[in-house]
Amino acid sequence: MVDSLVVGRVGHVVVPTRGEAGAGEVAVRVRGGVETFLAWSDEPLPKGAPVLVIDTRGPRTVVVVPWTESTIALETGL
Repeated sequence: MVDSLVVGRVGHVVVPTRGEAGAGEVAVRVRGGVETFLAWSDEPLPKGAPVLVIDTRGPRTVVVVPWTESTIALETGL
């Protein structure tokens, strides 16, 4: 099952990502609870960093970008 419900959700990094060198792990609030997913990102992201899920790579694997004020402006058009 592909977890498309997580696309567009904000979470946080629980195991640092290493960019193209390897996946980390993120926690995302979904389906009435908090679930963890393997997470890939273009750049390394530290533990605790807020992220936006932008895609899935199959079951329990997502692609994330840093979630910042700039990301909010891009997403909302402000």
